Amino acid sequence: MTDRTARATWEDGLRFGFGTLSVLRVRVERWDRAAGARAMATAPLVGLVLGVLAAGAGALVAWRAGGPLGAVASVGVLAGLTRGLHLDGLADVADGLGSGKPAEDALRIMKQSDIGPFGVLTLVLVLLAQTAALAGQFGHSPLRGALAVLASATAARCALAWGCLRSVPAARPGGLGAVVASTVTPAGAVAGTAGSAVVLAALGLFDGWSALRLPLALVFGVGCARLLLGRCVRRFGGITGDVLGAMAETAATGALFALALLG
Repeated sequence: MTDRTARATWEDGLRFGFGTLSVLRVRVERWDRAAGARAMATAPLVGLVLGVLAAGAGALVAWRAGGPLGAVASVGVLAGLTRGLHLDGLADVADGLGSGKPAEDALRIMKQSDIGPFGVLTLVLVLLAQTAALAGQFGHSPLRGALAVLASATAARCALAWGCLRSVPAARPGGLGAVVASTVTPAGAVAGTAGSAVVLAALGLFDGWSALRLPLALVFGVGCARLLLGRCVRRFGGITGDVLGAMAETAATGALFALALLG
């Protein structure tokens, strides 16, 4: 086995991350667990890039047409930039958890292409919560709204590393979940979250107390995703790509909820 085959570079991980977590045109040269580990560790960077794009669109719309429409624009742009991948995972996990069936049957329900009532209800509530929370932030100022979008997008991708800790197995073979499951060390997950918190704190200096609010919201969002992870591992026996998507949306919503509570 060559050194190139055994170890993936950070460039490999970034290509993997942007290629699988966004619609941005990136050539993925490696699709293996080594590259997946790098991708999940650097996923917060993907969140920052996507967050900047969505925040810019939301701030522009909010400046010209008001906070509520700015919030809708941000949520819509983020969904478009990810092909709705995380939202689809959230709906599938809601259907699996809500089915009340054994793990094998629940996983089969999650793999189906249709969305059941639990999934529809969860999607509606989550999208309403995200839009309402962002409308409040954009209503204060386009800058505060843009920072909230950045925090939520980054929290969503920080959660992915925690879902791929080495202590968390894959629920089934095959798929993205099996490629990245059990690939991230606790130190790597902590470093990604801590680094993201520092970046958000620095950006928050442009909006006063947001230097404190944004890191707190990030940690709260990731904590919410960890709670969902524990439930999914107990219920399904591990993670799938859908579980990771659900964790991302949970973290994003949790971060926005925290920002709304913090004023």
